Amino acid sequence: MFRINRRYALAAPTAILCAVAAAWLALDHFVPAPPKKITIAAGSKGGAYEFYARKYRDILARNHVTLDIRSTQGSVENLALLENPKSGVSVGFVQGGISNSSHAPHLESLGRINYLAFFIFCRTGDPLSDLTQLKGRRIAIGPQSSGTNTVVTKILKTFGVTAQNATFLPLGGRNAVDALDEGKADVLIMGNVLEAPLIQNLLRDPAVRLVSLPRVKALARKFPVLTRLELPSGVVDFEKSIPDKDVTLIGTSSSLLVRNDLHSEIIGLLARALVEVNSEPGVFQQFGEFPTHNDPEYPMAEAARDFYKHGPSLLHRYLPFWLANYARRALAVMVTAIAILVPVFSYAPKLYLWILRRRILRLYRELRAIEHGLHSGLQQAQLASLQGDLDRIDRASAALPMRHSDLFFTLRIHIEQTRHRLRSALDVKNHQSA
Repeated sequence: MFRINRRYALAAPTAILCAVAAAWLALDHFVPAPPKKITIAAGSKGGAYEFYARKYRDILARNHVTLDIRSTQGSVENLALLENPKSGVSVGFVQGGISNSSHAPHLESLGRINYLAFFIFCRTGDPLSDLTQLKGRRIAIGPQSSGTNTVVTKILKTFGVTAQNATFLPLGGRNAVDALDEGKADVLIMGNVLEAPLIQNLLRDPAVRLVSLPRVKALARKFPVLTRLELPSGVVDFEKSIPDKDVTLIGTSSSLLVRNDLHSEIIGLLARALVEVNSEPGVFQQFGEFPTHNDPEYPMAEAARDFYKHGPSLLHRYLPFWLANYARRALAVMVTAIAILVPVFSYAPKLYLWILRRRILRLYRELRAIEHGLHSGLQQAQLASLQGDLDRIDRASAALPMRHSDLFFTLRIHIEQTRHRLRSALDVKNHQSA
């Protein structure tokens, strides 16, 4: 009795340990820990995307996550990197109007993050006032793989300006500014944010002028991804009145896209960074206007949507990022282990009883074999051997647990009956030999 109960008692903690180990291994495989380093495709040096990426990097660093900023030519290249799982890029900025989920089904959005204005600069004294006047001019429209190049080309075509009647220079960032300064370009069109140092320097440069666009409302109706933006007089510098008059611009909005296999904890952390950086009011947007809780071109990442709707989880409100993540995983392990152990232990008694009955059944088969031998005319030596077998069965029955006394006593009664018949048979053989 003691031996079987001991085995059963030792099996319980073993089952618990195995269940916990299995749960942990399953979680580690299916819900791995978030990566400690991710890469973001951020566009050209000095551009709007790099401007925001640097701010996100500082926020993620506070949470012990490294954000590696990869310089690119712009949105088109960012999309290509995001769609390539071997690129190592899991996050990227993409300009509105470049693509959508039908072309990139493996990407999700964290929402629109800002207005990206198309700043048109020409040299001071240039009478440029309408895009139709760009025919025959040299125009820096951004690198070939940039969103600015793609969108600006479509806009210029609407005004009758194409590569056949104008010279499109695939220059952006610092290179475009240098081309304008050196007289290698007549006009510079740059998609950027007002806060970018490059734009601020251009607005303060007396050698260049920012062009105000007419018919912007009509342009925005023709291209729904575009929006009318207003730069009020003096908003850049009140003392120097920069700009010296209201300037009407056309712009679009940008999204921060992620691969749909990016860890949900990292997505939540990025959403937190977007709220901290992009929700601030600006010249073009009101407080809290960005990041948006939807994206007309891409489905929203569920972790980002949850963060925007409910804020950080209870664990993330009171614990550092990595500690909160470990706590969440430990809780998940416990829940999984309980889910495994409850059915195991609910069936354990039934399994134990089945094993016990199988053991008793085996003893009964051995007992039946002894009884069969008693009716087979065995010799005295053979009967003595059967008595040894019966003693062994008797000892085995004594090891059965008393908690199942009905099975125990029934077996004991049959053993004693067989023992009585065996002794009678031996007495007969002893009398015959005498």
